[in-house]
Amino acid sequence: MIKFRFWRSFVTAAGATLLVASLAFTAHAKNKTRVTVGVTETVGAYNPHSDSVALMYAVWCQVYGCLGSWDFTQAKDVGVLAESWSIPDPNTWIFKLRKGIKRHDGKAELTAADVVHSIKRIGTDKRSSQRQNVKKIKSVTALDKYTVKIVTKKPTAPLLGYVFDRVMITSKDLYEKHGARKADRKYHYGYGPYMLKRLRTGESVVIEKNPHWPGVKKEWPDEVIFRIMREPEQRVTALLNGEIQIAQFIPPHLLSKVRKSKNARIEEMGSVELMMLLMNPAFKPWDNELLRKAVAYAIDRKSIIKNVLKGEAIKLTGPIGPLQFGYSKNVKPTYEYNPKKARELVKKAGYPNGIDVELYTPVGRYVNDKQVTQAMIPMLKAVGIRAKLKTPEWSTLWSNVRKGKVPFFYMGRGGMVDPSAALSQYFETGIAPRIKFSSKKVDSLLQKERETFDLTMRKKYMNQAINALMEEVPAHFLWHQKIHYGVANGVHIAIRPDKRIHGYEMTIK
Repeated sequence: MIKFRFWRSFVTAAGATLLVASLAFTAHAKNKTRVTVGVTETVGAYNPHSDSVALMYAVWCQVYGCLGSWDFTQAKDVGVLAESWSIPDPNTWIFKLRKGIKRHDGKAELTAADVVHSIKRIGTDKRSSQRQNVKKIKSVTALDKYTVKIVTKKPTAPLLGYVFDRVMITSKDLYEKHGARKADRKYHYGYGPYMLKRLRTGESVVIEKNPHWPGVKKEWPDEVIFRIMREPEQRVTALLNGEIQIAQFIPPHLLSKVRKSKNARIEEMGSVELMMLLMNPAFKPWDNELLRKAVAYAIDRKSIIKNVLKGEAIKLTGPIGPLQFGYSKNVKPTYEYNPKKARELVKKAGYPNGIDVELYTPVGRYVNDKQVTQAMIPMLKAVGIRAKLKTPEWSTLWSNVRKGKVPFFYMGRGGMVDPSAALSQYFETGIAPRIKFSSKKVDSLLQKERETFDLTMRKKYMNQAINALMEEVPAHFLWHQKIHYGVANGVHIAIRPDKRIHGYEMTIK
């Protein structure tokens, strides 16, 4: 039996886990403190399972509570609602819950029945965008009030990467009493360190501190507001004017402006978010492997990193980098800039006169995303791939990507500490429709990797799966961008490589 036990306050001793990132705050009614964050992602519906973006995963895990989280300072999983967990056999996981965790309304305690309900709901809710996180689960049962048993369909070594901070624990009692829609909108009482105060779809979400959470700190902000502000100039101006206290993702050309300010500064962190060009084989001409390889050879990544990202990114040879589980330097084949080879591949693919395609990009979701893809257009044209840039609204693009309706697009995939779940989500047959790539070899290797609990062998199979992906090229893996936040003076914040923002990882000076 493998057994794990991690018990800690939701934050460790002051300063031990926090990176300095000062954050001015505003006092409001009853001397409470408020922090406003300018963000670039989508604020979706009240249903906590209806979207799968880093911002709302973080919000809902703070509100409803999650079983655990990855601690970057300790480089391991730590329990949050789960006190401990064990693996009595390769298909069975036992989770012991923390006792005495009260629902926000004070009328009920967290129980195993809530966890069972939440996992089952994700798999059956018609509006769920997170079914891939529970697809590996065969059954989930409550052994007693505080013990949950999960049985997987096959051995799944990286199970925590699927369920730990991606399954929000909603109340079984409230769900059954009020129904899903009413419970989500009006009775969103959870078990987390923050409570939902207000949500405006597509605009903002406000959470307030739960004073009854075990280990709650007075230094945490009483209220955290996340406001969608996709234009970087807008975020920087709002930061320097004191309208917001954290500005996400400052692009390279605005870093000096913040650094010169007396009221704010730049905090930076490495990222585990993979930026990539995805080619959906469900659409022609992207069912042609030779053309996909031509794209990979056509892109001058060094030039884009130097000139568009101003050196604030790390070029990848595969889908993962040194900060991630399973990283290996032995990736092959790799695709360095080679326009001559790219032109030859376009002709071999059956397009001697070139081919017209559309390249979709977000605008303002990632650092310099439109500028990056604009730089790619002449590179692709030079090898015979005449790409027209398409820039739909982020909400429209993201919705279509999740439905598998976009043929060729630039996108990031975050939260890839253990990349197993992400690789499965995008590149394993039948897991999620984002790109309808299917390869028996890749499927087999990803399955072997998941079924292997020996870390050395897991890494071996993961590397083999990555090499198989590199051979078939459903995506061209580009870089990890460095994270830069503009932060006002007065508060510390832990900036996470997975880009999640937590109120409990902020403290006010």
